[in-house]
Amino acid sequence: MDHQASEELVISSDKSRLDRALIHAVLAAAYWSKGIPRDVVERAIEGSLCFGAYKGGAQIGFARVITDQATFAYLADVFIVEAEQRKGYGKALMAHVSEALGQLRLRRTLLATADAHGLYRQFGFTPLEKPERFMEINVKDIYQQGKTGTS
Repeated sequence: MDHQASEELVISSDKSRLDRALIHAVLAAAYWSKGIPRDVVERAIEGSLCFGAYKGGAQIGFARVITDQATFAYLADVFIVEAEQRKGYGKALMAHVSEALGQLRLRRTLLATADAHGLYRQFGFTPLEKPERFMEINVKDIYQQGKTGTS
């Protein structure tokens, strides 16, 4: 499904259009996935609902949703390349993702962010209502601990 967000931005959930080298390069440098191996990015894409943002045919943004498409989703790996930031593309990408998730009528959608609370708040995200109910396993620096793929 393609969505024209503006005259120059196209958002698509067609995985065959994704620039996987670009996605890997951005994620490998991002604070949340520093050093992530390419094979892990590939597996993540294959197991997720993905959205690419394209300007002039070139990919400039990405968002990934891990979901059962019935009750739950986790929004991850949202980015707009640095050269295209602060032009409204992140908001357009999130509007498209939000609309797609809204159609699924999910009970809960989560995300984690260190610096984009303002963006996500515009789409209904709030702090956890009952954080004491949530637990996690968090393997810090997993991508620096050696090969994570299967052989």
